[in-house]
Amino acid sequence: MIAMTKNMEVAILGGKGMLGSDIGRALSAISVPYRILDLPEFDIANTVRLAPIIKNAAAVINCAAYTDVEKAQAQPDLAMEVNGHAVGRLAQLCKDSGIWLLHFGTDFVFDGTLDRPYTESNVPNPLSVYGQSKLLGEELLAQVGIEHSVIRIEWTYGQSGNNFVKKIIAACQSKNEIKVVDDQIGSPTATAEIAAMVADMLDTKPQGLYLYASSGYASRWETAQFIAQKLRLGAKILPCSSSEFKTAVQRPLNSRFDCSKIRSILKTEIKTWQQSLTNYLEQTQ
Repeated sequence: MIAMTKNMEVAILGGKGMLGSDIGRALSAISVPYRILDLPEFDIANTVRLAPIIKNAAAVINCAAYTDVEKAQAQPDLAMEVNGHAVGRLAQLCKDSGIWLLHFGTDFVFDGTLDRPYTESNVPNPLSVYGQSKLLGEELLAQVGIEHSVIRIEWTYGQSGNNFVKKIIAACQSKNEIKVVDDQIGSPTATAEIAAMVADMLDTKPQGLYLYASSGYASRWETAQFIAQKLRLGAKILPCSSSEFKTAVQRPLNSRFDCSKIRSILKTEIKTWQQSLTNYLEQTQ
């Protein structure tokens, strides 16, 4: 368990979101006190407001981010501020008080052209403003030189907020036929599993960059097929290419992660994406 004096709490920025809320539940399960810092009361960009709380935290977990990939393309300054510069200032606050910071990254820092799973040593090359802004946050955090961990995650879904799994369920319930891309490959990853991993890491507070995703790989289309079969949804799911969807953002086609590095420090095995998604779907029924 992490060492804490009286009244010390883990600060969870973005604690009301999909990932942050699951981390809160995971910390409650192991009796670790925490405080949620989220909009509208707390803004990661407002350093003055955050400073007195960060100063007395046992650790800081940053889940706050501008995550709307499409809007980020149209609002680059805002995305760079929230995902980039604000993270650098947060890191400085943590450094001033000697506090370990856990920050989350994304598969969007990669261009998806690699012919094998990505590792921590692969050079980022983001295709979008969102990916660029998230990479900037990582770089500024590293420049501050504090005890920290960055965990890049991908294809997340959870009970709170909107996500791919919920969109597929809603589409299959309202339409007889839908199209889903079959050339984007990755690992559907439950935020509940990420949260359990975070709780697991608080004892040791590891340093550096890690990649984390559920075990195994699937295309978006294969994931949608799995969801429809498990929930016995009748809609026909047709495969298509990413080029058929005209969007403002180019997404990486290969989001496969090699999680060997983080697997070596975890106390429990990483579940397959099928196991985690089955558990999630059973809870939604």
